[in-house]
Amino acid sequence: MAPRVQFYHNAENPLALACELAARAYGSGRKVALRTQDATSARQLDQLLWSFEQQSFVPHVMAGSPLAGETPVVIGHAEAPNEWPHTEILFNLADDVPPGYERFRMLIEIIGQNEAQKLPARARWMHYKQQDLPLQAFDAIRREAL
Repeated sequence: MAPRVQFYHNAENPLALACELAARAYGSGRKVALRTQDATSARQLDQLLWSFEQQSFVPHVMAGSPLAGETPVVIGHAEAPNEWPHTEILFNLADDVPPGYERFRMLIEIIGQNEAQKLPARARWMHYKQQDLPLQAFDAIRREAL
């Protein structure tokens, strides 16, 4: 079964939006993979998830951790091959099409506001469109469909 693909355009802070959406997905019982551009962004996302919401805890580990299979939220990055233990939701914050995205039920692309992020996002949109995947686009600030 092909994944549904959602694009969140115009995110002021893509890492913060990923935290918010991942926390919401975890809160509804879903398992999440978060894929950033590089190891530095992955560490930033890890730190942000620890401090994101004071009242809630989002259990998470880095991809490759021995606990990844039993942890609901796993963080990886594009500089290293990622073995995702879950196949429910993949959040992509990297510039390329994530390898193995076809295994997930849902793929969520989060795109920032600068052109350096928008150009590769347009190429990814076209790639998914050519695969005949169901696509939805949202404005990340207004949280409404485009």
